[in-house]
Order: sequence, then structure tokens, then C-alpha cells
Amino acid sequence: MSEQVRFKNPFRPGAGHMPPYLAGRENESKEFRQLLEQDVILKNLVLTGLRGLGKTVLLETFKPLAIQSGWLWAGTDLSESMSINEENLTIRLLTDLAVITSSIVIAERHKAGFSVDESPQASTLDFNALKRIYENTPGLVADKLKGVLEAVWPHVEGIGRRGIIFAYDEAQNLADHAARDQFPLSLLLDVFQSLQRKGLRFMLVLTGLPTLFAKLVEARTFSERMFHQIFLDPLKEEETKDAIRKPIAAKDCPIKLANESVDAICAITRGYPYFVQYVCREVYDVWVQAVETRQPIPQIPVAEIIGKLDADFFSGRWSKATDRQRFLLGVIAMLPNCDSEFTVQEIVESGLNVAQQRPFSSSHVNQMLATLTDAGLIYKNRHGKYSFAVPLLDEFIQRQGKNLFNL
Repeated sequence: MSEQVRFKNPFRPGAGHMPPYLAGRENESKEFRQLLEQDVILKNLVLTGLRGLGKTVLLETFKPLAIQSGWLWAGTDLSESMSINEENLTIRLLTDLAVITSSIVIAERHKAGFSVDESPQASTLDFNALKRIYENTPGLVADKLKGVLEAVWPHVEGIGRRGIIFAYDEAQNLADHAARDQFPLSLLLDVFQSLQRKGLRFMLVLTGLPTLFAKLVEARTFSERMFHQIFLDPLKEEETKDAIRKPIAAKDCPIKLANESVDAICAITRGYPYFVQYVCREVYDVWVQAVETRQPIPQIPVAEIIGKLDADFFSGRWSKATDRQRFLLGVIAMLPNCDSEFTVQEIVESGLNVAQQRPFSSSHVNQMLATLTDAGLIYKNRHGKYSFAVPLLDEFIQRQGKNLFNL
């Protein structure tokens, strides 16, 4: 095999994997830079959007921007276990904080007794030190957590840092549990709002599905003023083409895409970064095999790639729905505005035209939409309208064809 053919497939359709070329998102980065310039934290950041739009990747690009601007950065993915109770949330925050403060020396002490080695030992803000401050602070969990962060703040200023950003992905997993008298989401919001009012620069950066912002506002109404929301949209056409072309622009890449091929990939992916990576990886593999075997470059196998995408990406989510729910989703997919927002009334009126099944009542539609929201297939925005929570789900449903209405 020639060196030319050994050019590795550059496309990476994984969850949160950095693409070989990050197309677009300049405006979002500009908005984040503006938040970094705050002397008093008036706005935190919520980054939301459907799956496959690159929220995790964009969050990773924000980290070096923050560090270059003098901020410390702490955070991780938010699992559901972190939201079980207030104590779990607090331990998570202290653990993440300790990663960046454990190198901050707060005092030097000499060993007790007689020792050959009389050199002083450094005392740092490691996890054990943070935990001691927490346990020795009187009051409720919120009081203790604020006590820790207030104790840390002078040392952060002392090393010349502007502040600390707590960045959490998958933040839609945060929730309060009134039945168990546990309010971890409210705790997080209350603590950071209180510290920010005192002028301490601790900033929250949360990413998650479109339900996230509504959950924040439901937990604490002041969240609407506490956060700046960025909703990620699909890439524009030229940005999508850059994401397709630039990773294979190297001289030693054996694959070159004609304009017709690029247009075909744009039509399949509709600007969703994950789908761009997925489809391009499949096209590259097919074509490089043709190059290796010295066969003519085939046409893009559109039907085959879409079939594989259906199996890999959509089928698992589709399996969460019952037959009746699938019928309802089929009715929604018939709406002319199914790829944007739709209402209960539009669903009811459209369902009346499908004679094979009993029509839906408004109350029934509301109940089913709530269940589909819990399953991650639908979400409700703040204006009471609904949208598909999975990108291009409408096209997948439409591909199911007549089978939907013969259930």
C-alpha cells in the first residue's frame, strides 16, 4: 500500500469527540469571551441544544479561552447520581474544586518533635483541607458550601486569578426532589447567586438539552436573570461545507470531494455536526477502499449510509416508544412545521385526518407528550410549544412510511 493511501480517516463521529476542524461557532465564542470580562458576575452561561450539535465540543473549546483570560476551570459531566441529594452535589463541587486548588499553598508548618529533616511542610487547599472547612462551618449544607468558597476566594485572588468557572456538561440531569426534601439544583443556584452578589467571581457554565433552562427557571425564578442562554443551531451551509472539506484538504489525502458530493452530504446532514462526522467517515471508508483496490470511485451510497444511521442513532431511541406513541409521533411528523415547533391543537387536528386510528383528544396528547418528554424524544419550550428532542427525528419517522399507521 502506498503512503498516500495510509492517510487515516480524520472524521470522528463520537460523543463529545473533537472534530478535525471545528466549523462555525465564532459568535458563541465571542459571547463567552464577553462573559469572561465581567468584574462582577451578573450573567452565567447556559449552553443548550439538541444532541449532535456539538455542545460538549464547544464547551471544551471554551476552557482554553477561560484559562488564557486568567480564570481557573473546574468541572465534569453531571451524572444523575450527583443530583440524588444535596450532599452528593456538594462532594462533587468540592472534588472538582480541589483539583485546581490543591497546588495553592496557604501556609507552611514545621514537623512536630525532633527530626533530622526540619524543612517546613506546605499546607495546601487539597480536598481534605476543603472538607475540614466544610465540616467546621456551622449551618445548613448551603451555608457550609458558601463557607468553603468564601475561604478559597482570597487565595484565588492571591495567585492572580480572575476567578473560578465551574463548568458542567449534561446539566439537564440536575433536579430537585421535593418528596425527599432534597433540593440540589436549588442549592447550586442559591449558593452561586449569593456569592456573586458579594462580588466573588465564581461563574457557572452549564450545558445540556433544551429542557435545561426551563428546569433552572422552575427551580429558582431568578435564574432567568442569572443566566445568559446560548441555543446552538445547526451549522450554516458554508460552515457545513468547511467541516466536510477541510479535514481532507491535506496533500497526502487520497480522497477529494466534488461539489456534487459535498452538496449530497449537506443534504443528508442538514448542518448537524455529529451527522457530518458520521456520514463523512462512512463516505471516506467506502472511497478509500476503492482507491486501495484500484476500483472506480463509486457514487455516495446515500441509502445505505442513511440505513446505517437509522440503526446506529435512531433505533435505540425509537424503541422507547409504544405503538400508540409511535402513531402519535407519526402524526407529528406529518405536520408542515414538524422540524420546528408544534402545538397540541395542531396534533389533534392532524390526527383527525388519519382514519385508521381513533382520534386523539387534547388531554390524551398532553399525557403522551409528557411521557415522550421523559423518554427524551420530545421537549416543551417555555412558550408551551413542543419540538422533537432528537435531530432529524422527523425524517427518520417519515422513512417508517405506512407501517406507522398500520399498528
